Amino acid sequence: MRLEPTKGRMPCMKYAVVRIGGKQYKVTEGKEILVDKLADPKKIDVEVLLFVDSEKVMVGKPVLKDLAVKIKIVTDLEKGEKVDIYKFKAKSRYRKHIGFRPQYTRLLVEKIG
Repeated sequence: MRLEPTKGRMPCMKYAVVRIGGKQYKVTEGKEILVDKLADPKKIDVEVLLFVDSEKVMVGKPVLKDLAVKIKIVTDLEKGEKVDIYKFKAKSRYRKHIGFRPQYTRLLVEKIG
């Protein structure tokens, strides 16, 4: 598939920056995102901070109250890749290995706006 030049204009894009669980995520319609495990998956608190639709940009101060993002839970609990932590001290025979797998919730962005 070949993209045609836009002649100085940005291609048609629609995305938003939202805050979920204290972290910010860039979301687009129809895409899935991984967020830190939600304490209460029935109640998802989504705050829209920025909305971009082609050339129209809306910035919240600090949030956009009149804009909503519809989100659906795909997977309540999903484990991420294992993170290994090694501690080592030279000449003292001290070696320690700790590992954990972070827990995520997978969300589907159904509609922005």
